[in-house]
Amino acid sequence: MLGSFWGLVALPAGAETSLDRINRDLNTSVANTAKSSQKIPHLNEVKHPATTVKQWLAQVIVQVTGVKLGQREQELEVILETTGSDQLQPVSKNEGNNFIVDIPNTQLNLPSGSEFRQENPADGITAVTVTNIDAKTIRLIVTGETSLPKVELFDSDKGLIFGVTPGVTAMQPPKTPPEEASEQPDEPINLVVRGERDGYRVTNTTTATKTDTPLRDIPQSIQVVPQEVLRDQQVTRLEDAVRNVPGVNQSFNFGPLAVFSIRGFDATQTNLLRDGLLDPVAGESTELSSIERVEVLKGPASVLFGLGNPGGSINLVSKRPLSEPFYAIDATVGTYSYYRGAIDLTGPLDDSKTALYRLNVAYRNSDSFVDFFNGESFNISPVISVDIGDRTNLILEGEYIKTRDSYASGVPVIGSILSNPIGEVSRNRNFGEPSDEIEQTITRLGYQLEHKFNDNWSLRNAFRLVSRDYTDKLTLPGRLDADNRTFNRVDREYELENTIYALTANVVGKFSTGSIQHQLLFGVDFNSLENSSPIYAEREANPIDIFNPVYGQAKIPGAAVLFESSDRSLTNSWGIYLQDQVTLSEGLKLLLGVRFDTFDRKYTDFINNTESSGSDSAFSPRFGIVYQPIPAISLYASYTSSFTPPDGTFFFGIDSSLKPERGNQYEVGVKADLNDRLSATLALFDLTRTNVTTEDPNRPNFSIQVGEQNSQGIELNIAGQILPGWNIYAGYGYIDASITKDNTFTPGNRLPNTANHSFNLWTSYEIQQGELQGLGAGFGLFFVGDRAGDLTNTYDVPSYVRTDAAIFYNRDKFRAALNFKNLFDVNYFESALNSNRVYYGQPFTVQGTVSWKF
Repeated sequence: MLGSFWGLVALPAGAETSLDRINRDLNTSVANTAKSSQKIPHLNEVKHPATTVKQWLAQVIVQVTGVKLGQREQELEVILETTGSDQLQPVSKNEGNNFIVDIPNTQLNLPSGSEFRQENPADGITAVTVTNIDAKTIRLIVTGETSLPKVELFDSDKGLIFGVTPGVTAMQPPKTPPEEASEQPDEPINLVVRGERDGYRVTNTTTATKTDTPLRDIPQSIQVVPQEVLRDQQVTRLEDAVRNVPGVNQSFNFGPLAVFSIRGFDATQTNLLRDGLLDPVAGESTELSSIERVEVLKGPASVLFGLGNPGGSINLVSKRPLSEPFYAIDATVGTYSYYRGAIDLTGPLDDSKTALYRLNVAYRNSDSFVDFFNGESFNISPVISVDIGDRTNLILEGEYIKTRDSYASGVPVIGSILSNPIGEVSRNRNFGEPSDEIEQTITRLGYQLEHKFNDNWSLRNAFRLVSRDYTDKLTLPGRLDADNRTFNRVDREYELENTIYALTANVVGKFSTGSIQHQLLFGVDFNSLENSSPIYAEREANPIDIFNPVYGQAKIPGAAVLFESSDRSLTNSWGIYLQDQVTLSEGLKLLLGVRFDTFDRKYTDFINNTESSGSDSAFSPRFGIVYQPIPAISLYASYTSSFTPPDGTFFFGIDSSLKPERGNQYEVGVKADLNDRLSATLALFDLTRTNVTTEDPNRPNFSIQVGEQNSQGIELNIAGQILPGWNIYAGYGYIDASITKDNTFTPGNRLPNTANHSFNLWTSYEIQQGELQGLGAGFGLFFVGDRAGDLTNTYDVPSYVRTDAAIFYNRDKFRAALNFKNLFDVNYFESALNSNRVYYGQPFTVQGTVSWKF
């Protein structure tokens, strides 16, 4: 038992004493002096053996191999599974409604990584987190919902058991003499301590390494937008989530589709991930009700995920089942006839809690500030988790999304950003037709399987099928005539079917070579992206007057077809990768990785009955170093690379002579834990994209590869808790992104939709005690500087500052909130597609949300 080790250890008869060992070592040293130039050690230089339990325990690292939660009457049990629980001496402290207990000389080694977290595991308990805070200390964090929980610590054959009940009395561990502890080993040690939730600060991620790794040990910038920020800002769509990430700008958003640039380069379909698997439609009609957090990895990520542009990757991390029942319902009403409802249900399916489920459902119906631009969406996301034995876990997941949206055309640059002698175009204008409609259905089916061979080696396998059916009938704007009021248009009919298969398998192992520790990752993956378009047709349509629009007259009977296609494209890619996370010492770590990719593409034109194809392969290296002079500071440097199939086409065909585009990034930075609740990252980067396809000046509609683009800059972000109840999530980005080589565009031109300066701040405070406990407010500032509107740099999209705010009240299982977006109704531009289509940002809106937890 714990108490039995709180004293001196008697040495067995005949054992060598510390003095005997010292004398022996000195005699050996003297004897060897004549044979070597080694200095005779002084007594204070000789390593003393442990002669007390306290000294001995400091040399022993106990492995915690499992964390389980259980319920006994009104008490939540947190079990840390280990065979060495009687060797541990937890240290506790109290802070507010939370508790922390640090357990020295331990290491958390779970099949899923080095962190365990469960939201709302019991009534009155908001979260339980167990994580490694350094190489030999585990921290257990429990957060009470309205008051400080009471914790009792028991030692058993299972390990350490913490009995947690909501309470208000804080008691320090009794200092029991060793003899009394030995006589009464079964008496519980009362611990009431507190610990912070992750809140706005997330300490670990899998996106950057495919292993559960502390952010401070990753030599690359990665930013996590956690659930608490999404909740406080009432974020339901991806474009609003990444507004919190410096260096990420919105390039285009016409309704169900949002396109982003990261560090100056567009995040294409292959830069979007869902739970670490390629998911090219993750940016379309994504309802965040089933998403736990959004992670943005800055810079190339081809070593782990294969094909993708070098700016960065966006990974949407799904909510997972919980072992304790939890039910929540949200209802939101807002301006512009915004209505949304969501439910979140989770819990065990059997008494042994080996089978768990989670179900997220959301429905939205909304209008907008743009004329006849409205939408409707339905989302259902079921997940089942099953423990197949003690070492194997299987997760089955699905998702069904059905959307119907109208179309926002944008407005011409002349009359909005640039002056028009006739007047200014209203930001409410829509130059499509009221009958325009976009419908799509997205289905996801997949599984994740993990098997732990032992405490150090595990196998992971995941698969996902994504299917999307998309149709639209739209009236698209073309160019503005010289009279500055006649807007030419085309009538489009489009059908598209996307089918994506993503399969990955990897082995993760931990081992040592002498004093050097390794975490090895070896994996293979396969991705297949098929785009099939039975019909794409553009016909001439009647123009519209941008100052006096008349609708319902767009179609021209018997109009000539301006462009038509019916085609299919298929891209298959295979990758094999190896990564080693090397710990040379407690403060020096290396990250080494390499990947080999190969792909083939095939394009079929059904109208012209032609086919074209292409293939290529490449190696992508990655390496980085992290130096930690003290545990709270990480200095890092890294080199990463990317590999992307070329976009060069002959109309919609494939030019097999073109090489893949490459990206190379050098990054240095510092990551700092300002305290145990607040962290910051400062990164400096230089990113170059080569083999960029550009139009051949001697052959129209053909491409050549002389293009090169460069992006360099500085990014700073800070996240966490300043004081109890006071949270902050902020960032600043400076990006200089431009063309360095090109045949079509002038070198030196800025890349479009990339601001030189951007800044985001969101801070919230919640009263912690008293009659107003649970009342809080949030305040946000979002600044985006001037951006080039197109590659020719013919105009700039002006800068803006948007102010958001929130008022909320949390009490027991009830939450009510009012969110105010664009508080001062600033007239600003969100993005630009070309010189004829720019998009206004959202005006002042209010949304009220009521939530219940059961």
